[in-house]
Amino acid sequence: MHVFLGITGASGAPYAARLLEALAAADCEIGVSASSAAIEVMATELYGNARLSRDETLARLLEPVGDAVTVYDPNDWKAPYASGSAKVDAYIICPCSMGTLGTIASGAMQNLIHRAASVALKEERRLVLMPRETPLSAIHLRNMLTLREAGATILFLAPGFYHGAETVADLVDFIVARTLDQLGLENALAKRWGQ
Repeated sequence: MHVFLGITGASGAPYAARLLEALAAADCEIGVSASSAAIEVMATELYGNARLSRDETLARLLEPVGDAVTVYDPNDWKAPYASGSAKVDAYIICPCSMGTLGTIASGAMQNLIHRAASVALKEERRLVLMPRETPLSAIHLRNMLTLREAGATILFLAPGFYHGAETVADLVDFIVARTLDQLGLENALAKRWGQ
């Protein structure tokens, strides 16, 4: 499966890192683009140092997944994800900031992440947007409804607790498992209801 993963500047970097590992473990071909704000949030949340450079932050993020990933600059309009002619099975934005969500809902495209989401919608391909912001304003809710009506899946970064999570990693895995389910990828990251 060929997957685009956009990472934006909302809190939730552990979800993106674990999702990347899970997609690589599922033998997906992965293209990643991280916004400047995403780099700062990842450096802070994953590595405890907001001053890490873009290159260092991405090197640390990609270390566990090796060659399964190709990184694209957010300003790379020649990337395959900027065109509907590229064969891509699914597009994910995790975490998805409300700024990104609003830009996509408006049809605007300021970077590769926005453009990839727009391509997913126009080509009627799988698009999973993973916001974390809370509480939500009426504007946020309207934007999410607009995107849902356009065909996107809104998968909130809000884990369940019925699976007996014992660690934060278990809560992250719950969301990653639900994401893989949306792509039709088999996984056993979290116990399922009734198991």
